Amino acid sequence: MSHIEVIICLLLLFMAVPDLCRKLGRASLIYPVFILIGVLLGPLANDEVSTMLHAAGKVGFVLLLFEVGLEIDLPRLRELLAPLRFAGIWALVQYPVILGVGNLAGLRLVESLVAAAALTGCSVSMAYPGWKHYPSLAADERSLVLHVMILLEMLTIVLLSAETAALQAGLRWTILLKLAGIVAVVLLVARFALHLKRLFQMILERATHWRTHLLVLLVLVVCAVGERLGLSASKTAFFLGLFMSRAEHDGKGIEESMSPISQRFLIPIFFVSLGLQVEWAALISWTGLMGVGTAGLLLGVREILHRRWLNAGGDKRAFLLLCPNLTVVALAASVLLEQKASPAIVAWLLLVGFFMSLFSLLLLPRTGTAPEDRGTPIAASSASE
Repeated sequence: MSHIEVIICLLLLFMAVPDLCRKLGRASLIYPVFILIGVLLGPLANDEVSTMLHAAGKVGFVLLLFEVGLEIDLPRLRELLAPLRFAGIWALVQYPVILGVGNLAGLRLVESLVAAAALTGCSVSMAYPGWKHYPSLAADERSLVLHVMILLEMLTIVLLSAETAALQAGLRWTILLKLAGIVAVVLLVARFALHLKRLFQMILERATHWRTHLLVLLVLVVCAVGERLGLSASKTAFFLGLFMSRAEHDGKGIEESMSPISQRFLIPIFFVSLGLQVEWAALISWTGLMGVGTAGLLLGVREILHRRWLNAGGDKRAFLLLCPNLTVVALAASVLLEQKASPAIVAWLLLVGFFMSLFSLLLLPRTGTAPEDRGTPIAASSASE
């Protein structure tokens, strides 16, 4: 297919898929469907088309992580102690299983740690609609589950930052310098986030014709500066959104104003480009079987944990709210791709995240809430449920 034919098909799908998923009551499946589209598009797209989509997808990924960070409104530290303890134990007890399977799949130790950090994470942007409408959670349980979801995602981002440094420098003492540089950049982003919030607010209030473009431009400029200082653009975007207070104008937040470029174009392209990384041959190979098997194994382990030892509340399916992890797995896959990891390893990790997210979202109660319809800070909204 030519460039124009691919863009025509994708634009039609970008318009149709979100509406179709909402009508089916499965709005959280929008991102997995876009990855599936990428897998199906693979044999039809030539190298030039794949390169074009991959380059555009990188920008989409930066905007995705900015919006994910922006959605998270952290509560007081005292309120996070119990969820942090739960999230830490929940993730750590799964590490031996993931490291063992990673070794079987041919991953090196650091690559296995990257996979473990990603697979024990939670994609809040995907799980949030299911959490908001989950029927059997009491008020205190609902708040605990939400905070655990947020902390699992934050822990994954922090761990991936450290493990990226380990992949680049190896397990040597110089990794401490890289980690110190990462911490310094994160603190710098936190320090200037309030000033940037005023700039975002000014754009929302005063800009008219170019509002969307200026917002996206400002995010990308900050991410470019962060990348120059040693923190990747995607992680800079996440921490920028995380530390920034929400700016609004006429009831519309930053993410809603950016949505014509981000949620309706570049972010879907990112997930399509991820699907292009998975070859059809991998689906019917040992890699594909390992992906499905690992996803089933981890879901089974989590069900046992939920029923016997680590129950955050709700019925027997409530643990599924902690299982969607496709966006953080996508971050880990991007890290491995940048470090020239084997395509089979990247495909395995993507397939595990894809099937875990797909199975868990399908088993959750239906909801018609779309990711782009969220207008309230995630943690703040828990008080009103």
